[in-house]
Amino acid sequence: MKVNVQPKEGLLVNAFLVMFFIHAAQTGVGIVGLPRIVFLAAKHDAWISVFLGGLLSGFVLAMIILMLNKYDSADLYGIQVDVFGKWLGNALNVFYMMYMSISFFVILMNYIEIVQVWIFPELPTWQISLALILLTIYAVNGGIRIIVGVAFMSVLGTLWMIFILLVPMEYSDPKNLLPLLNTDLKHIINGVYKTSLSLMGFELLMFLYPYVKDKKKLFMYSQLGNLYTTFLFTAVTMVCITFFAENGLARTIWPVLSMFKIVRLPNLERFEFIAVSFWMLVILPNMCSYLWAASKGFNRIINWKQKKGIWIIGILVWGGSFFIKARYQMNELTDFVGHLGFLTAFCYPVLLSMIVLVKKWFQRRKKSSAEAS
Repeated sequence: MKVNVQPKEGLLVNAFLVMFFIHAAQTGVGIVGLPRIVFLAAKHDAWISVFLGGLLSGFVLAMIILMLNKYDSADLYGIQVDVFGKWLGNALNVFYMMYMSISFFVILMNYIEIVQVWIFPELPTWQISLALILLTIYAVNGGIRIIVGVAFMSVLGTLWMIFILLVPMEYSDPKNLLPLLNTDLKHIINGVYKTSLSLMGFELLMFLYPYVKDKKKLFMYSQLGNLYTTFLFTAVTMVCITFFAENGLARTIWPVLSMFKIVRLPNLERFEFIAVSFWMLVILPNMCSYLWAASKGFNRIINWKQKKGIWIIGILVWGGSFFIKARYQMNELTDFVGHLGFLTAFCYPVLLSMIVLVKKWFQRRKKSSAEAS
């Protein structure tokens, strides 16, 4: 396997679009339940935990870019082989492929659950999953430029939903945010951990990096994407805390969707139907990004065509949808992937970055010694 990837000129994307890719990869089904999950950990200081979680993801993102800049045009598959050797490196690559495939499955199944609860309770899971998987495969087959384009359209197409938050703000009580910092540090840190499980997705930059044109601007635009996500998540959490009574938020599984119930438009009583439908534009870039990154491993590791890997993962994920029969099964799998994702998205990239930086430093020092002698 070559460490550096040399994509064709026609496959490259502008660094400006990375901002949309990062935000779209982070924002998915997690945001609809995030305020409740963090509130259970940090109470009315949950918005502080969310903000700190965004800062943490920004730090990890900076470490990832620092690592990537040490290579000309490498992705995570190539870096792991370069650092750990062929066998261990490829073993880690296969692990990442499995993790991203399971993440794709979890995003899909969580959105299907929302659709079945809010709109079509009688619609079979396998039918919705088949339609969404085929749509994702169609997009991913178009290549990385199509995926980044989907992320761009997703952010612009759902931008109007942010202004819907102005409606529940009319019925909010800002006093629910007081007193500030009344929660102890342990619970706030636990809230940061809970937030990090919904901020994952930025680690996919390790696979997009070779396809970015102006890599010098990558740091700025990726941080802007993460900053916008942090602002959005913090704002949504604050609105939910002020809108719901304490016991109400703790009992509401999807508080963001529940707030949409109070929105009334002419000739439209159930606005949440529109919100759930439009949410497909939010989760589609999520699914496309994870499927593309996972299927890329087939080409990088065993030299198969990526399109073959796309169909293999798609069929396996569709088959897996038949085995989820109850909500508790999905909750357990989501929790497992969340905990695993914290290690793969937050902890491991920082460790790998430090290893790469030390290795490159020793290589430069050895080269300088050889030139001096």
